[in-house]
Amino acid sequence: MKPPSVAVILITRDRPVLLADALGSVTTQTSAPLEVRIADDGDDPAAEVVAGAGLLEVTVVDVDVRNPAAARNRAAAGARADVLAFLDDDDRWRPTHLEGLQRAFADPECGLAYRDCLVVKEQVIEGGKRVDLERRPIARDWTPAIMAENDYVPPSAFAVRRSWFERLGGFDESFSCSEDWDFLLRAARLGTPRRVPGVTVEIRMREHGQASRDMGPGRRAALDLLSARHGLPRLEIKTFWEVAADVGVSEESA
Repeated sequence: MKPPSVAVILITRDRPVLLADALGSVTTQTSAPLEVRIADDGDDPAAEVVAGAGLLEVTVVDVDVRNPAAARNRAAAGARADVLAFLDDDDRWRPTHLEGLQRAFADPECGLAYRDCLVVKEQVIEGGKRVDLERRPIARDWTPAIMAENDYVPPSAFAVRRSWFERLGGFDESFSCSEDWDFLLRAARLGTPRRVPGVTVEIRMREHGQASRDMGPGRRAALDLLSARHGLPRLEIKTFWEVAADVGVSEESA
């Protein structure tokens, strides 16, 4: 049976060096995607980076939304593939990432699947070289009680069947952040998200990167909105680094 086709939905904003690394991780996949769709939400055009990536089919969607949910939705809108796999420009995939997800989606009952992560604190030094400082894994089965307190499946780790994405109406653009957490909780009502064991995602964190967004002024409002929509207790503001410390790995993954 032919494996389901995959569209990579990648969002970027004025970070050409990081974008090149992210695209490089797509080119090394053991199972190539059907298409790569990039939501460019910045002032520096991504076209030059894309031209040097060596990918067969790339579409750059220029957006001016300053909203990750809206950016992903715009890029996903024209996708033709069966499955949408998300990637942020500051993260990277290991070579078997898409191959493992495709195995999960070969089961028609699977609507959403995710891979394990390694959260990496890094420093970008002169010349754009990235140096790893510390690492923490996240390898956890889908557990509603834990997911109600910790968003341990970042966007770059999961993929969704396009029919599910359309049924859910995509990401909720009223969220300035935590839109992925809201999406996962809504998707779980359609069926249990399926974990595909094995670390294939590197979540990269820098002083002025994802951690800054997580701790920004809009974070509290987004978490309160999430709590109200899903009947959750008041949620603590955390970075993925802190989530990794709290969630860690399932016993069978240790």
